[in-house]
Amino acid sequence: MQLRTLGLALASTALVTTGAAAQEVTLTIESWRNDDLTLWQDEIIPAFEAQHPDIKVEFTPSAPAEYNAVLNSKLDAGSAGDLITCRPFDASLALYDAGHLTDLSDLDAMSNFSDVAKSAWQTDDGAATFCVPMASVIHGFIYNKDAFAELGLEVPTTEGEFFAVLDAIKDDGSYIPMAMGTNDQWEAATMGYNNIGPNYWKGEEGRQALIAGDQKLTDPQWTAPYATLARWGGYLGDGYEAQTYPDSQNIFTLGRAAIYPAGSWEISGFNAQADFEMGAFKPPVQNAGDTCYISDHTDIGIGMNAATDHPEAAKTFLVWVASPEFAEIFGNALPGFFPLSSTPVELEDPLAKEIVGWRDECESTIRSTYQILSRGTPNLENETWGASVAAIKGAATPDELGQQLQDGLASWYEPQQ
Repeated sequence: MQLRTLGLALASTALVTTGAAAQEVTLTIESWRNDDLTLWQDEIIPAFEAQHPDIKVEFTPSAPAEYNAVLNSKLDAGSAGDLITCRPFDASLALYDAGHLTDLSDLDAMSNFSDVAKSAWQTDDGAATFCVPMASVIHGFIYNKDAFAELGLEVPTTEGEFFAVLDAIKDDGSYIPMAMGTNDQWEAATMGYNNIGPNYWKGEEGRQALIAGDQKLTDPQWTAPYATLARWGGYLGDGYEAQTYPDSQNIFTLGRAAIYPAGSWEISGFNAQADFEMGAFKPPVQNAGDTCYISDHTDIGIGMNAATDHPEAAKTFLVWVASPEFAEIFGNALPGFFPLSSTPVELEDPLAKEIVGWRDECESTIRSTYQILSRGTPNLENETWGASVAAIKGAATPDELGQQLQDGLASWYEPQQ
């Protein structure tokens, strides 16, 4: 009788233990942001698990350049994580179209985001949203406050003032006016053309008109930024043609250059490397009083693997990612990656606060080539890299570059034919 009772007790204990184990779920996150591993392990995951002790989370990033290939291989093999960090636009849309990402449109937390914030992770018709927006990056210029004070310079607000500042720095000779090279090409387009360009094509107005076929890349508002970039070459310092992206970062943080055409993602690295105070200014407008436009580019989101074994737990995590709590943790731990939720977040980093404040002063848009227009061959984003470099070097006129890009786009994109 005692043996039977003991056996029943052991069986009962086993059932309880099994039940407890079954209730605990582990979610795995795929990401390209390997630099953020410590942030996730030390801040984000503990904050979530404190509220949801039955859901454990593991952040398992890949190298950025390898992420797309690694992720696709895992998805094809059925071994990908439950949650997938989403790059903007076509790469993630392809995953959704292939059935790898779940439609999250019915997630109530999606109401925390604007239509512009969600547009990077939607179908073209906006009917399905498949990633929760996490953060954007904003373009502008970061400058060395010490250099400006030393030379008696004021922050420019118009293009005329901008070039007057560059002339003053060049004439003094103590600093390279602006740190940017053309060796890696993408900077010329990302921190050059798509940084200053929205002030010419009026942000979303021009970008949407280009997608609709109502404007062309040969129109003045699309070629004029190349004429402005052509003036940059004289201020980038000797040997800028061979200067790489890391070279430019080092030149600025070592105090050798006064201005850096920037993306806000630089803030954390620059804070760690520069021993001078930094400020930022938005892309100068053409004339005083003009409406300003900024590239507030949707950069990172997170979605649910359609094949996950834990859809409810994954949705619980995604709802939390859409919360003000996550936005505050993420925005302050990674200054320069700005939360996209509609709830305001109090940022602590002074440079990040300065840059995100432009949202209250200017109209926001995203990079002109990222949505729809780079799906064909030739790829408009990559072609814009080369065109921006050619403009800076003076290798082609703005009209020639506009015609070249228009011909390439029209060769495969029907609304531009």
